[in-house]
Amino acid sequence: MISYLPLSHIAAQLADIYTIMYSGGLVYFAGADALKGSLGATLKECRPTRFLGVPRVWEKIYEKMMEMGKKTTGVKKSISTWAKGVGTESNLRKERGDFSKPLGYSVANAVVFKKVKLALGLDRCESLFTGAAPIAPEIVKYFHSLDILIVDIYGMSETSGPHNVGMNHAFRYGSVGKTINGCHTKLLNPDDEGNGEICMGGRHISMGYLRMQEKTDEAIDDEGWCHSGDIGREDKDGYLFITGRIKELIITAGGENIPPVLIEDSLKENLPCISNCMLIGDKRKFLSILLTFKVEIDLETGWPTDQLTPACVEWCRSVGSSANTIHDVLSGPDAKIMRAIQEGIDNTNKRATSNAQKIAKWTILPKDFSIPGDELGPTMKLKRPVVNKKYAQSIERFYENL
Repeated sequence: MISYLPLSHIAAQLADIYTIMYSGGLVYFAGADALKGSLGATLKECRPTRFLGVPRVWEKIYEKMMEMGKKTTGVKKSISTWAKGVGTESNLRKERGDFSKPLGYSVANAVVFKKVKLALGLDRCESLFTGAAPIAPEIVKYFHSLDILIVDIYGMSETSGPHNVGMNHAFRYGSVGKTINGCHTKLLNPDDEGNGEICMGGRHISMGYLRMQEKTDEAIDDEGWCHSGDIGREDKDGYLFITGRIKELIITAGGENIPPVLIEDSLKENLPCISNCMLIGDKRKFLSILLTFKVEIDLETGWPTDQLTPACVEWCRSVGSSANTIHDVLSGPDAKIMRAIQEGIDNTNKRATSNAQKIAKWTILPKDFSIPGDELGPTMKLKRPVVNKKYAQSIERFYENL
């Protein structure tokens, strides 16, 4: 395996220390700049047999592969498209419990899949996982089309790490897998669709927070159930699906409950130039959103620069803009980009199940979120309270003079 997360993180402790000792495995320690861009080179050097990638890692690989895909034309493009169809069908069959290979799989594997895996350093990998934060479904499906089967791990520090795991032979798209043997899951106060707070039980539940009895009582009830704060549902086969988070749940002034991640992921799908976004609207009359563009990262400091990524520049050209930097986008501002952003917002709003779930206002921030900026945690998970506080003035401008 490759260790690149801080060893204070529960995922790193389980994967890089205990699992390795238990299995007699070998762990490579990546450079300190792994999440700034060097992890790809480490993957090619180490060629791991197991790999846990946080969503941001898979997202970065996905973006680079999409860039390369756009440069592929002619016969190569046709072969690639055909092979992806075969890869998708192969993994759809696995999801149904059918492990037969579709017609043409051996050719697609030899011509496309093996070469892609070798180029990524994943040619020896038997198990590929994602965890520590939500991942966009289209990214998972893209890798599955290349016969790179990514499955979810779900758990918390308070549950000693994993509680649910997807497996190569048993998974569902969008699910975090089944509850591990010896662990127990209860959905508290489920609604009509079966969505309730995910509570976890078992010997892996922590004793509580050191010298913080009040917080311990909030998290772990008298029966020993750990309250995750996540909302989820289980299907008839026991696969768990995360549908929201209580602390992140936006409750508008009109009393409507809105899970922000679903809307944020939909917007990113409509606007490939967007790196991060955060939905606003708790106790407000309408929804608004903060947007950041994809920019190059300073590999020495980890801070985002002003320079747009090549993929983002290409998107700007596709909408008729000559912007190369965030300054170019915001100075003026660039009318063509603003029009394209609004179109993306409009397309996202078309999917909304009610008017309360439509985005009314938006703004582009001058700097992307980052670990040094404290908007992102060590696994690139968005720190919503930090962003709320840091950009309070921008947020309040949405709601002035209503």
